[in-house]
Amino acid sequence: MSDISPAALRGAVDLSSLRNRPAAPANPASAPDGDQTPVQGGLIVDVTDATFGQVLELSRTVPVVVDLWAEWCGPCKQLSPILEKVVTELSGRVVLAKVDVDANPQLAQSFRAQSIPMVVALIAGQPVPMFTGAVPEEQVRQVFDQLLQVAAQNGVTGSVDVTGEADAQGADEPQEAPLPPLHAEAFAAIERGDYAAAIAAYEKALAENPRDEDARAGLGQVRLLDRVQGLDLQEARAAAAAAPQDVQAQFAVADLDISGGHVEDAFGRLLDLFAALPSDQRAPVRERLVELFGLIGADDPRVTAARNRLSSLLF
Repeated sequence: MSDISPAALRGAVDLSSLRNRPAAPANPASAPDGDQTPVQGGLIVDVTDATFGQVLELSRTVPVVVDLWAEWCGPCKQLSPILEKVVTELSGRVVLAKVDVDANPQLAQSFRAQSIPMVVALIAGQPVPMFTGAVPEEQVRQVFDQLLQVAAQNGVTGSVDVTGEADAQGADEPQEAPLPPLHAEAFAAIERGDYAAAIAAYEKALAENPRDEDARAGLGQVRLLDRVQGLDLQEARAAAAAAPQDVQAQFAVADLDISGGHVEDAFGRLLDLFAALPSDQRAPVRERLVELFGLIGADDPRVTAARNRLSSLLF
């Protein structure tokens, strides 16, 4: 079992290929009450490669726990009832999305599911590792408590209404908690593609409250979005290969790697560049590495390894 921290929200796995897939109608025979979308089945829903984009959107207002399982998996059959029990007791604060990995190989590949059961959370469309294997109910509850704390720190505090009319229909629309004004301003700017305005809003939030870690994390993410906007991966890689010590060319590929979830590749590229440059030209590379370390999170083992190598190169 792994502890969940706000840092886990960044750089886990890349689900971008599933984000904008059109949702195919579910088979009415297998969906509760003939529902045609996964979010209408209640607190516990079955999702597929085709319908997973809806779950990603739902996770912007309520945390979603993804249970990757298979019919032949004995430990899965031990864990799934525990997950369902805990989710039900949370009364709409969490939704459980069940994924049959045999029937949905793209999802299994996207989550890098090397063994099952594997449990991953989604917060604001970002994957957060929880645990792999069957674990006791007490530990499941502990991880869920951590998940709710991290979700709250990232502004995901909505819930699914499971009372009254919603009990008959499955689930009501999740109620989204209001964001702080500058955070809401930044989110609105991101939605319309105005990254400069989002950066300005987060910077203002940090100026008002330097301890606003949500604003700091958001600022790092939107700066990355701004830098990779319009970049072509193949062109960037060609430019970097043609000029191994061109700092901006290497930065471009590293940013694209980070945005695609290839964290170790990005760190390795920048550390190799740092080692190859004269000492008086290294400062920008070190600053970019430190920025990306903050984006991924200090507790991530990939950051720890990269920091150690950077220290060895410095001293």
